[in-house]
Amino acid sequence: MAQDPADTALPTLVLVGHGMVGQRFLEAAAERGLTASHRVVVLCEEPRPAYDRVHLTSYFSGTTPEELSLTDPGFIQRHGIELHVGDPAEAVDREARTVRARSGLTVAYDTLVLATGSYPFVPPVPGKDATGCFVYRTIEDLYAIEEYAKNSAAVGAVVGGGLLGLEAAGALKGLGLATHIVEFAPRLMPVQVDEGGGAALLRTIGDMGLDVHTGVGTQEVVTDADGRVTGMRLSDGRELATDLVVFSAGVRPRDRLARESGLSVGERGGIAVDEQCRTSDPDVYAIGECALASDGRVYGLVAPGYEMALTAADTIAAASAGATDDIASGTSPAAFTGADLSTKLKLLGVDVASFGDAHGTADGCLDVVYADARSGTYKKLVIGGGGELLGGILVGDAEAYGTLRAFTGTVPPVAPESLVLPAGAGEAARLGPEALPDDAVVCSCHNVTKGAIRAHSTLPEVKKCTKAGTGCGSCVKLIGQLLPKSGDGGLCGCFRHTRQELYEIVRVRRVTGFAQLLDEYGREAARGGDGCEICKPAVGSVIASLAPSIGADGHVLDGEQAALQDTNDHFLANLQKNGSYSVVPRIPGGEITPEKLIVIGEVARDFGLYTKITGGQRIDLFGARVDQLPMIWARLVDAGFESGHAYGKSLRTVKSCVGQSWCRYGVQDSVRMAIDLELRYRGLRAPHKLKSAVSGCARECAEAQSKDFGVIATANGWNLYVGGNGGMTPRHADLLAQDLSDAELIRLIDRFLMFYIRTADRLERTSVWLERVEGGLDHVRDVVVHDSLGICDELETLMRAHVAHYRDEWADTLDDPERLARFVSFVNAPGTPDPTIRFVPERDQIKPELPLIPLEGLAVR
Repeated sequence: MAQDPADTALPTLVLVGHGMVGQRFLEAAAERGLTASHRVVVLCEEPRPAYDRVHLTSYFSGTTPEELSLTDPGFIQRHGIELHVGDPAEAVDREARTVRARSGLTVAYDTLVLATGSYPFVPPVPGKDATGCFVYRTIEDLYAIEEYAKNSAAVGAVVGGGLLGLEAAGALKGLGLATHIVEFAPRLMPVQVDEGGGAALLRTIGDMGLDVHTGVGTQEVVTDADGRVTGMRLSDGRELATDLVVFSAGVRPRDRLARESGLSVGERGGIAVDEQCRTSDPDVYAIGECALASDGRVYGLVAPGYEMALTAADTIAAASAGATDDIASGTSPAAFTGADLSTKLKLLGVDVASFGDAHGTADGCLDVVYADARSGTYKKLVIGGGGELLGGILVGDAEAYGTLRAFTGTVPPVAPESLVLPAGAGEAARLGPEALPDDAVVCSCHNVTKGAIRAHSTLPEVKKCTKAGTGCGSCVKLIGQLLPKSGDGGLCGCFRHTRQELYEIVRVRRVTGFAQLLDEYGREAARGGDGCEICKPAVGSVIASLAPSIGADGHVLDGEQAALQDTNDHFLANLQKNGSYSVVPRIPGGEITPEKLIVIGEVARDFGLYTKITGGQRIDLFGARVDQLPMIWARLVDAGFESGHAYGKSLRTVKSCVGQSWCRYGVQDSVRMAIDLELRYRGLRAPHKLKSAVSGCARECAEAQSKDFGVIATANGWNLYVGGNGGMTPRHADLLAQDLSDAELIRLIDRFLMFYIRTADRLERTSVWLERVEGGLDHVRDVVVHDSLGICDELETLMRAHVAHYRDEWADTLDDPERLARFVSFVNAPGTPDPTIRFVPERDQIKPELPLIPLEGLAVR
């Protein structure tokens, strides 16, 4: 047996296991100087360093193993850590104080830390080892499931309806398999949610097309003569036909090394540790899912594992510094006495959260419940006898999770009943992040308080300095709400510059990529990062609107641009409530030939789409699957249609009346002008959507004064109105100029639109911008009519570049195989339709199949 030849002058700290908790221990050890005072050796079983197992399922939506990695190679090298991947520990000799690895490497230790985690529990049923049976724990497990599903399976079944089971079911569905979930308990997620929450979750998941079987167990995995899975027999006698089985029925502590080396273990497993995470051998520690804590629990969440890692690192550092008396007497400040079991996840697209005493075990507590079965929403708060918030369960709407969890153990400043009402109802809106005390824990994974977060100014800085937001991620939104508002008026925590300033930087410096802009002009803490949900689409819009002038590729599906777009732009279509998409071809001015009408009708008929004539004089087609979009658009493009940009922050429509040609009141050709304007400004990316209209006379049948820019005919030409808005906050447009010729009208609209795009904030409609901009309408008139800033030539040049370089996004997409490759329901099963998208007939058309269950309302028990 070869002895490790490395220098042993320093005491040796051996870590067995390099998962999430193991990596957190190494970071804590480095922070406390242990990597400088010790030789640190890590034995890692998997063929890769630590990665984010919490977000493992994101692999199936495109996240790479490299992106899941938690280990910066520079960290390992910088601290001189000896990391052996793919070489697990096989035996511990406590008498000789050595650890032997599978390769034969034997390392003598002074301190040993076991972070061996857990292993999936597979029920001892016949056929459990058949070909086609898998567990769901590692990246290698996912590789195997993906490969088998792609080549050998059409139906999958998951044994277990807990957290990992539902994630596994989501993965199988994403791979294109019809999917069953089998849960022995009477409800899904029995540990986290109660009967009401389980019922809401069951309804929602059932509506997605997954078959859920609760209250039954697995009796046998049925196989064919070759030992391949063909079915599964349940405890109630039913047999499910399935080609693939994933066991996700819970985990068990990996305590074999401890058992074989004589360390104390719990009766039901787990390496017994004290409050300092020491085992029965004071030189051996155990942390994470392999450890049985002093309160008698094995914790299966990452946050308690991180707390254990910090406790062990503190204790070892104190011992190294000579504070052995304090540790021996139990007065060391480092102690793990239990942990918060709160969780918030998005499972199969459904928010599920539980916190505190979610099941109401305290004496004298009361439940406050709100349930809306139609929307799949269930909320329950557990209130103590003194009015304190003890815990709760949220299914379908977990928006308030961060704030509610932080208030656990205190009396909320508003009535508990108001906290579970829908957004905007009751007093819930008053219970915002500002109401939290500074000692409220916001990030439970890393035990970071509101006060610690408020000491920083940006999210990247918070993550770097406190690690808050780098665990499960459920606290990121609350952190963003707590960060001090930037005094510099920057766009977001990533940029000190406003959107207007970034526009000028992109234009003048000809910046063509987001990463370049962030690295050169972003805040120091944000450089080298990925940006945020605020700046990415905002910068994407700026680059797209300036693309012809700065030499950028303006197509939203190319390169880095694709990652910056809002959701709808990814598929050049609007996502609807049941997962289908809408198709909206452009019909300039509302004018359409009979031949084109026939094509739209034939497409709608052949693909079974719902059709509706809109208020913007277009025909919307609803109900298309993502994989059908290219086929639909191929026919529409062949017929002369192009994208109507209903999905983009860009020009939507220019509505018109029939005008002088047909109407006896018309004084100008409104249809021709509407068509000219729509064709000129189509595809123009802006801070928000743009709508327009042209009326042929003062009777205003096209409703031009409710549009971002509207035109009304006069006997002497055209009147131009700007800053109108319909919708939730209507605003009448203001008259900018009157009695304009065709050329004057177009020139002023060019200037107005480019000035708006140049100076508006992100997601700011022209109506809001016009009221916000200093000087209001008078200032805008001075700039775009009288050229008070001397920039009108520049504004017109930018618009001419846009017009000259316009290309239809869908026509270009159909000509590019790489762009077309994204239009699949399931990445790993191209051509397979999404079985969860279903419709029912209504008025000779279709509508989404949705549950019609009455509102259950508010109940206080």
